Amino acid sequence: MSFLPGKVPIEVLQKIVFRNLGTKRDDVVLGPSIGEDAAIVQVGKEVLAIAADPITGAEKWLGWLAVNVSANDVATCGIQPCWFSSCILLPEGSKEELIERICSQMDRAARQLNVAIIGGHCEITPGLEHPIVTGCSIGTAENGKYVTSNGAKIGHKIILTKGTGIEGTAILASDRRKELLQVFDEISLEKAENFFTKISVVKEALTAFKTGGVSAMHDPTEGGVAGGLHELADAANVGFQVYEEKILVSEKTRRICKHFEIDPLQLISSGSLLIVAKEEKTEEIVSELSQNGVCASVIGEIAKPNLGRKMVTRTDEQIELVRPVSDHLWVALAKQFI
Repeated sequence: MSFLPGKVPIEVLQKIVFRNLGTKRDDVVLGPSIGEDAAIVQVGKEVLAIAADPITGAEKWLGWLAVNVSANDVATCGIQPCWFSSCILLPEGSKEELIERICSQMDRAARQLNVAIIGGHCEITPGLEHPIVTGCSIGTAENGKYVTSNGAKIGHKIILTKGTGIEGTAILASDRRKELLQVFDEISLEKAENFFTKISVVKEALTAFKTGGVSAMHDPTEGGVAGGLHELADAANVGFQVYEEKILVSEKTRRICKHFEIDPLQLISSGSLLIVAKEEKTEEIVSELSQNGVCASVIGEIAKPNLGRKMVTRTDEQIELVRPVSDHLWVALAKQFI
C-alpha cells in the first residue's frame, strides 16, 4: 500500500505505530494518541509537555518554522515552551550559508518565545534532495496544570484564531512565487509570504488558558482547519457543528486557493489555534485575545458524537465536514506550472 504525501492515515498509526511504543512506564501521562499535539510526562513533581515536528518544505524559512511549529504543540497544552533541540539534515553540496540561515532563524524564533536551544545534531546526508529540520520543544506545566485535545466537552464553544490556511498560504507564496506573480502584484505576494511571521500560536494559547474555562486546544497543521476539527473530535470522542461564515479566511488565502483550485479549509494551518471553552468564558477569551492583537471568532460548538461532525454552509445547508485525505498544499504543489 502506498500513501499520499503528508501524515500517514489514522488506521496505519493505530495498526502499526501505536503498537510499537517500547516500554510502558508509569511516568508517561499521555503518550501517542490521535488528535493530541504533545506527550505529557511526569518527572518527579514536574509535568512536562514534549512535541516534535519535521519541516520538509519552505526552505527559506526552515529554522523559523522548526522552532515555532514544535513550540506551538507544547503551547496547546497551556504550557510555555522552554527548551528546544533540533536535527538538521542537509543535502550533499550544502554551503555554510545554508547552515547560517537555518541556525540564525532558530535563534531569532527561540529568543522571541523565551526558549533556550539546548542541543541537537547537524549533518550532510547522502541521497537527500532538500534540507530537513526536525525540532523538539519541551515545556513545564505551571503548578502542574495543562489541557489536552481529549478534554473537549459537549456544549463547549469552538474558537478559531487568525483564520485558516496560514502556513499553506505562506508556503505557496514562497515556493510558487514565479507562477503567482502572474495573478498577484509583488507587494501582495510579499505580504502573503510574510504569513510565516504569524505561525506562532504560543501567545494566544497561553492567553486563552490563563483566562480560564478552556477544556481543550488543538493546533491544526496538515489537513488544515477541517483536519484539525476532526482530530480534536477523534481525541475527545465527540461531534461538532461549525459555521462556514464564521471561519476566517483572508483574502490572500482565498485568492491563492482559487488559483490552485484547492479548499482553504484543507490547507495546512499552522498559525491557527482551535480553542474549546465553556460558553460563559468564550466572550472573555475572544476579548483577551483581541487585546493581545490576535483576532478570533467563535465558529461552532462541540456536540454529542451521534450528531456527527457538521458544517452549516453559507447557504444554510448542513453537511458533513470533509475529512482531508491529503493536505491541499500537496495538491497545489503537484500541479504543473505552465
